[in-house]
Amino acid sequence: MTTTSTATATVTVDGIGPVPLTVTERGEGRPFLVLHGGAGPQSVEGFAELLATSGPSQVLVPVHPGFGGTPRPPHLDTMNDLARLYARLLEERDLTGVTVVGNSIGGWIAAEMAVLGSPRVSGVVLVDAAGLQIDSHPAADFFSLTMDQVAALSYYRPDAFRIDVASLPEPAKAMMAGNRAALQVYGGTAMADPGLLGRLPSVTVPTLVVWGEADRMIPPEHGQAYAAGIPGAQFLLIREAGHLPQLETPDQLAQAVRDFSQAHVAG
Repeated sequence: MTTTSTATATVTVDGIGPVPLTVTERGEGRPFLVLHGGAGPQSVEGFAELLATSGPSQVLVPVHPGFGGTPRPPHLDTMNDLARLYARLLEERDLTGVTVVGNSIGGWIAAEMAVLGSPRVSGVVLVDAAGLQIDSHPAADFFSLTMDQVAALSYYRPDAFRIDVASLPEPAKAMMAGNRAALQVYGGTAMADPGLLGRLPSVTVPTLVVWGEADRMIPPEHGQAYAAGIPGAQFLLIREAGHLPQLETPDQLAQAVRDFSQAHVAG
């Protein structure tokens, strides 16, 4: 087991002000920033542990403000705001050669960080990333779906990951409701930015786009569009995974991330 610590500190972002940010940190070595999706930080915790233990790695997992019962300052309300928050976090930690790994909206944030061009970021891995508007292959309308429908569309093996929301304790239900509300604030009801695709050609950092073939929340065509839009990006399709490969095929994803980082990322 790696050494794990969780702490909340204040990160000040230009135009937004002070933001309380909770970060769990594991291990030492090559730095990784792992960004969770709408399923919350618990959806990447196991993967972060695997990444930290599969090599000498320092893995940071922040909780997007508003998720997991954490506070969200009112002026922090876009994915670009979160990208700037995490770029500032890397500055304050004085980390360089960082590989940013993001799933779903975490991938959207990672793409925004790549567009920003933070000198601290040396590589980006987009895992079933949200954010693009692809009219010919639209993403599912998350906010119109029940959690059972979300599971059916999200996984290669849905029955292994279904949640009976009615049976959850009240604090867990409240946290899920808070996560959902924060997700809608940051991503809007469409969960896409029509202008993002046009900004991707400005990305200069090495980029790996990973997609679960069975993802029906955000179809693989979105991954292909990300890879086509970012100069030099690589695309990897995982056969027996859906929207969250870090849960269904964690070993395969961790190996892909580590191989990419070792081959393309300085630090």
